[in-house]
Amino acid sequence: MIRASTAPIFAPPPGAPLSFADIFDKVSPAVVSIDVTSKVDPRAAALGRIPGLPFELQPKGRGGQGQGQGQDQDQGQGQDDGGGDAPAAMSSGSGFFISADGYIVTNNHVVENAAEIKVILKDERELVGTIVGRDEATDLAVIKVEGRGFPFVDFENSAKPRVGDWVIAVGNPFGLGGTATAGIISAYGRDIGETFVNYIQIDAPINRGNSGGPTFDIYGRVIGVNTAIFSPSGGSVGIGFAIPATWPTPSPNS
Repeated sequence: MIRASTAPIFAPPPGAPLSFADIFDKVSPAVVSIDVTSKVDPRAAALGRIPGLPFELQPKGRGGQGQGQGQDQDQGQGQDDGGGDAPAAMSSGSGFFISADGYIVTNNHVVENAAEIKVILKDERELVGTIVGRDEATDLAVIKVEGRGFPFVDFENSAKPRVGDWVIAVGNPFGLGGTATAGIISAYGRDIGETFVNYIQIDAPINRGNSGGPTFDIYGRVIGVNTAIFSPSGGSVGIGFAIPATWPTPSPNS
């Protein structure tokens, strides 16, 4: 007689969630995709700008952080020297509601040169966004859409997850809205050569288009705003950076 084992085939380590599905179901309605139409300087193409991609491809010898999500958006909007219309460029990013009346946090570099902003909700509604405020130093921005009753999430600015704690990132990588990835906090206080020097490092995969999207703890609280990646290839290699929620973060009243 062969006795069947009643032990589970796989037992997750203590503290590990059996699944991130409940967290995703809770927070994902508050996460949005942001499509931006910008007027750009034709000379930007010489610096590696490819229309349709939200981030600049750096020429060799420029910068030291590989493909950084925080380094897109040229400053040549409308400067075509010829007086004619500058060409339009399409780009995409992520964001999340912080209030029921339509305020959304994203990265400044996602929207700073925007001529038009389209916000796409999880239920596929498309709304027009307007910039309320933005801060280049922290790379944070707030936009607003008209309406009420939007699902929203809160920043976690009291409890601080430890290095090694689980996190989940939700966003719009490569235009694939509603994408969830999971990983851990790898480090705090990273300096990646930007004005802001206190990034959280995470290994949850983030890619082009995740900029401005949230990173959550296992309770569904926002612990960071995804901003940049380190990557020699342009894709995720497990080194991402987020602005921590403990930093003064935007609110509808600020």
